[in-house]
Amino acid sequence: MARFLLTVIVLCSLSSLIFVNTLGIRRPAPNDTKQLRFDRKKGEFRILQVADMHYADGKKTPCLDLLPQQFAHCTDLNTSNFINRMIEAEKPDLIVFTGDNIFGFDAEDAAASMNAAFAPAIASKIPWAAVLGNHDQESTLSREGVMAHIVGMKHTLSRYNPPDVDVIDGFGNYNLEVHGVEGSSLMNKSILNLYFLDSGDYSTVPSIPGYGWIKPSQQFWFQKTSKTLQKKSKAPALAYFHIPLPEFAYFNSSNYTGVRQEGISSASVNSGFFTTLVEAGDVKAVFTGHDHINDFCGKLTGINLCYGGGFGYHAYGKAGWSRRARMVVVSLEKVSHDEWGAVKSIKTWKRLDDEKLTAVDGQVLWSQQPTGSRRKKPVHLG
Repeated sequence: MARFLLTVIVLCSLSSLIFVNTLGIRRPAPNDTKQLRFDRKKGEFRILQVADMHYADGKKTPCLDLLPQQFAHCTDLNTSNFINRMIEAEKPDLIVFTGDNIFGFDAEDAAASMNAAFAPAIASKIPWAAVLGNHDQESTLSREGVMAHIVGMKHTLSRYNPPDVDVIDGFGNYNLEVHGVEGSSLMNKSILNLYFLDSGDYSTVPSIPGYGWIKPSQQFWFQKTSKTLQKKSKAPALAYFHIPLPEFAYFNSSNYTGVRQEGISSASVNSGFFTTLVEAGDVKAVFTGHDHINDFCGKLTGINLCYGGGFGYHAYGKAGWSRRARMVVVSLEKVSHDEWGAVKSIKTWKRLDDEKLTAVDGQVLWSQQPTGSRRKKPVHLG
């Protein structure tokens, strides 16, 4: 009996350091959470979205879909270099990787591939977060194992799943709060909320073909979390996941900014998550990847639906169409000479991986006041 009690005490002590699931995968406890907050000087919070790196084995991995003269020396390292250039140019406060971070089929070792893929973010010491796509689990780690590895990496704010939820589909459902400027009246209050969800990989229902979707358990968690956060403040929110919602197909060239060069590869069923987002009311924009040569943003029922645009060089693309990354900059209202208030606007643009890191398609996604026709005015990029 004494030995049993000792065992229970030891296991309870270890539970604060290591999570172990029923399949035996050891999940490292999350790193100490760095509190995200707005910059004091400019009253901004800058987010770099990296969609579909498709990283494999570094310099051994060739690039896809380039002009003939670009193939000779192109490898996964071009993807790493692009991240470094974006970090230097945009100085983000958070880097978000929206899935297919590695291309499992071509990665000999999933852990090594992830270590290399996320290395530029880790070296920069900038906080980063990641969700899974549909290819991350196709190497030497399960989907669960991939997320467990990510959670244990340096400087990540990624979470395995909500700690207070017993049952939820997928891996990598979590939220982050961005507080006001240090020293301001809002320094201990979330004034921007970020949601991250696992949109799945492939359908597990035999009668439903195609890609996965955000399940009822995840939507219930989102609804509960959104209600809790909105009781504290009416802060705007952004959502990041990999597979686009079916509603991305509702747009045509007259009502989006950017390009649509391929079909919308959403799930073949509509799980109703877009309606859930509309009902919640706090999410102003959704950012996805998956369809590499789409990079548009369109607004539907008050929510902007945006692609990141293909980032990785081992991912399919289009010859002559530059790899790209999306920036989101959330700006605060200046309420006095030395005081920043709540969120004033959310803007976005993309940068191309060309010689000048050309910025394109600047637009205002949301502002405190209705923008009307002003929405189409030029946006300062950078």
